[in-house]
Amino acid sequence: MIRLTASAAALALAMPAFAQNAPAAPAATARAASLPKAAPVADLVKAIDIPYEQFTLPNGLRVVVHTDRKAPVVAVSVWYDVGSKHEPKGKTGFAHLFEHLMFNGSENAPGDFFEPLKQVGATDLNGTTYFDRTNYFETVPTAALEQALYLESDRMGWLTGAISQAVLDEQRGVVQNEKREGDNQPYGLVSYKLIEGTFPADHPYGHSTIGSMADLDRASLDDVKSWFRDHYGPNNAVLVLAGDIDVATARRLATKYFGPIKAGPKSVAPNAPVPVLAQPKSEVMKDRVAAPLIVKSWPVPGLNDPAAPALEVAAYVLGGLASSRFDNALVKGDKTAVQVSANYSDFAQVGTFTVQAVVRPGVDPAVVQKRLDELVDDFVRNGPTADEVQRTLTTIVSRRIGGLESVGGFGGKAVALAEGALYSNDPGFYKKQLAALAAQTPATVKAAAQQWLARPGYTLTVVPGERDAYDEAQVPPAAPQTAAPEVAAKGTREPMPKVGEVGALSFPTVQRAKLRNGIELVYAQRTAVPVTQIVASFDAGTAADDANRLGTQAMTLAMIDEGTPRLNSIQLAEAKERLGLDIFTGSSPDRTTISFRAPSANLAPAVDIWSDLLRAPTFPESELPRVRGQVLAQIAQELTDPAGIAQRIVPPIAYGAGSPYAKNVGTGDAAAVQALTRNDLIAFQRAWLRPEKAKIFVVSDRPMAEVQQVLNARLGDWQGAGPAGTKVFREDRSLPAPRIILVDRPDSPQSRITGALRTNLRGTQDLLPVITANDALGGDFLGRINMDLRETKHWSYGAYGAFQRNAFAAPYLVNAPVQADKTGPAIASLRQEIGAFVGDKPLTQAEFDRSITGAIRSLAGNFETAGDVLSAMQANDLYQRPDNYYTTLPQAYRAMTRDELAGAIRSVIDPERFVWVVVGDAKVVRPQLDSIGLPVEVMSAASVAGAPQERK
Repeated sequence: MIRLTASAAALALAMPAFAQNAPAAPAATARAASLPKAAPVADLVKAIDIPYEQFTLPNGLRVVVHTDRKAPVVAVSVWYDVGSKHEPKGKTGFAHLFEHLMFNGSENAPGDFFEPLKQVGATDLNGTTYFDRTNYFETVPTAALEQALYLESDRMGWLTGAISQAVLDEQRGVVQNEKREGDNQPYGLVSYKLIEGTFPADHPYGHSTIGSMADLDRASLDDVKSWFRDHYGPNNAVLVLAGDIDVATARRLATKYFGPIKAGPKSVAPNAPVPVLAQPKSEVMKDRVAAPLIVKSWPVPGLNDPAAPALEVAAYVLGGLASSRFDNALVKGDKTAVQVSANYSDFAQVGTFTVQAVVRPGVDPAVVQKRLDELVDDFVRNGPTADEVQRTLTTIVSRRIGGLESVGGFGGKAVALAEGALYSNDPGFYKKQLAALAAQTPATVKAAAQQWLARPGYTLTVVPGERDAYDEAQVPPAAPQTAAPEVAAKGTREPMPKVGEVGALSFPTVQRAKLRNGIELVYAQRTAVPVTQIVASFDAGTAADDANRLGTQAMTLAMIDEGTPRLNSIQLAEAKERLGLDIFTGSSPDRTTISFRAPSANLAPAVDIWSDLLRAPTFPESELPRVRGQVLAQIAQELTDPAGIAQRIVPPIAYGAGSPYAKNVGTGDAAAVQALTRNDLIAFQRAWLRPEKAKIFVVSDRPMAEVQQVLNARLGDWQGAGPAGTKVFREDRSLPAPRIILVDRPDSPQSRITGALRTNLRGTQDLLPVITANDALGGDFLGRINMDLRETKHWSYGAYGAFQRNAFAAPYLVNAPVQADKTGPAIASLRQEIGAFVGDKPLTQAEFDRSITGAIRSLAGNFETAGDVLSAMQANDLYQRPDNYYTTLPQAYRAMTRDELAGAIRSVIDPERFVWVVVGDAKVVRPQLDSIGLPVEVMSAASVAGAPQERK
């Protein structure tokens, strides 16, 4: 995996300067002042604590240990002091390529590392590369810790003998398709241009982490082995163990497994000063996008500089808060932009400060650029207000509290400790960061802005048009291929340790109660962090959308937080920020949700605001044109995105055109959204988002009685008005005609393949056998589909197949982005793999054992966080399963047989009944499809405006 720099996916955020122009609700100002007060930020900061101990082995490996006994799991996180900033000219992308190579087995653990880690039940398993580091992480059952440490130490100390030409060729192809997949997105080339425009070409941060196709192609076996020897020694690494472990055990195991590895050359941070642009620079590029994009970037100091916390606050105030200045001025004010954001990227040695705006179609980008510059200039001159700083601090601290619940993964406690150790020589650096943030004032933020944002910046404008030609879009000559992997040189270590008895899943007891008006309350207590998460789930979803006005639900949700009887949209945003309250809306085919997450210290005032959105959204007429424009821009954007195009075509095929689920075609139909009125939104809200259709799910550290009391006080007397909406699911035994639908999207370096198979399954059935069987076909990294297209053929970065489980239907969908010149062969390979799995090469005993063992052992790690538990509670309710369903799974898995699973999936999947949807460049792809033996229909991407009618 790779983490890229600023993408073009701007966020819709919100600015106090426009507050006086916003439509005010009756007596809004007085009533806003009467809202309950928030807990002080200082009290929230006290909740953030990660006690740790550390030691260093004689070979230089730094080990950091944090004990957290909430679950029988340990997060293992190894961070190497090597990233793309260490790459010399001509070897760009080497650090990221090596991240992939180090997943492909070592001398004493040959074969893909996902194989043993799957069997031990690892969760939160991945690796990433960025400018400053390469890291590997997995959370494993405590009983599997020794095996995980064996694997991590083997790839640190015994790797080079396992790197063959075949392995290099394989992973080079995978990385190149990862690059194509990113490039293939709308605005997919923006990150490269920002780096080129912000940094000199010879600057350590002056090239992308993923590198260039040409450099990857030139990488020889000797090159990559030398790269490993120079950078991946124990003295260049930090090992963090967080979870069910103590320092004495950590010292013994780290010494046993990593102690024998010899130190290597010490990484030296390259000279990386903050560059100064001689003068402002602007460029324009064309891309196949729905709306113009303006991005402006300044080079600034990195995370260890005293200015870092002030720059973070500045980014939030300008474009990171829901009440940001950009949003209020550009989106809610003059309505020239549909999305805006600002971001401070704090790398170890330098940083970037980036602002961006997606321009409303029809508006001159130059007008928006001028207004952006004026807003930044005003901020530089005058700085933020005290209230803006306070709301920013509450928002940042509240989100960090929630993010530290997990011990590992992409953002848990192990990450905080490792980043501090590697970037700042202090595992506890997160505390210094929080203290520095809490000390920020309007004056300190203003001073940092004047020092860094008054300098020349780089501006990029992306306008709709035919994408400019670029070398990276070309398919390079095939790298040399080796028929079979070479035999790895066998090391001299002891065998890999066995896994002990894995601790049982500790799923919290689920309690059920009712509010005074009959709304069911489903509650579980988790005390790891002082945070409350609540979801109001309504029996609606995209299945409830108006078939003649698709997008009604999306518009309703987009407008629902634009005003309440007490607060207008800006006051609402500010009130949420003062509480550290995040409110989310969402939908699935079956359910529509309005949820929130807040520090438990602010539970009562958070529910006060959230309940107003449920009970009495005002849908102000004055905000409707603006929000409609944002939704229309989102629809237009979906029609330029390969996944968004496929989403418009697949549902009627997968479910049948008459199924309510066939309406799940993205955000909606542009013409219908254009015609919607305020009364239409009110009618949808009253029919579907009403107490009779609601269930409330809660995970909190506060006891149920307290939560129920707070909810009763605000929602206990809520009653629905008028008739409720109804959904009708009729059985449809018709089947779509097998064929290929090719959507022409010119200049696509990849094709997105979606295979759709309608089944007779319902989500409320016991689907555990077919889902477990599919683990070996398409449901896992090690599944046959992914291993064939990614690891064997390296035509794709990742290919998967899964049952799309809804209450009344569960079709099987395959998704495979592949390089354009291999589209036809990839479909042929997919058909062959699926056919063999349900035919003459069924589930093997090894695949069965791996799936069952991994499923049982991973249960404890799967439910480590409150969010995991909350999702599980909702799934159990939707699929009509008992609340203790997950605690019964070990017994259910152990009772399964290989023949049972093979038979179950064979009875459902017919490889000859798939409809294949391909989004790609027709001039490249069309000639490849004729040999497959299926009819081919060709349509233009521009014609995909809504869900097509299914043809038999």
